[in-house]
Amino acid sequence: MVPTTSPSEEVPAGPSEEAPARGKRADAQRNRQTLLTAAAAVFVTSGVDAPIREIAARAGVGMGTIYRHFPTRADLVVAVYRHQVEECAEAGPNLLTAADSPLAALRQWVDLFVDFLVTKHGLANALQSDSSGFDALHSYFLDRLVPVCAQLLEAAAGAGEIRTGTQAYELMRGIGNLCVGRDSDPRYDPRRLVGLLLDGLQRPQSS
Repeated sequence: MVPTTSPSEEVPAGPSEEAPARGKRADAQRNRQTLLTAAAAVFVTSGVDAPIREIAARAGVGMGTIYRHFPTRADLVVAVYRHQVEECAEAGPNLLTAADSPLAALRQWVDLFVDFLVTKHGLANALQSDSSGFDALHSYFLDRLVPVCAQLLEAAAGAGEIRTGTQAYELMRGIGNLCVGRDSDPRYDPRRLVGLLLDGLQRPQSS
């Protein structure tokens, strides 16, 4: 007679069965991250309306792979937005540890932030009428990045490299305003003016 087991007594899958499933999930996650990184780079240079084939070529995958992960352009743009927010948030503490000075870390972080803002400008159009979705993403953006910017400013001020009193939100808002118009005018490079803004934060060197 063949022994049977009840559902509660089912024998768990062995390691040889679990490992392939974990490997597939890990591969899928890596593929997704590769796609997001490629899409972010393409959006910075070509805007959020860039052809999907350009993103696929940069990522080294077929277009079908992109559509499997992101069925619509809006799905892709929102995913890139969240991906870049997290990259910016995680970069702040890492830069403070690795950079030559807190001011150098702030400058490198702001450069990443400008890349993010250039991508962000097409978000509202990609979401179209979903204003509630846009508002929720904007709140998420502020919650994650304002504290990181504040940490960088505090470190640079504590090291005597910049003036005290600059608020993270106002600096980020100012940088955002300088980035407006970049999409419609290729002659305009916001990075130069953002650099001048950061220069203005520095403490004058004593003679």
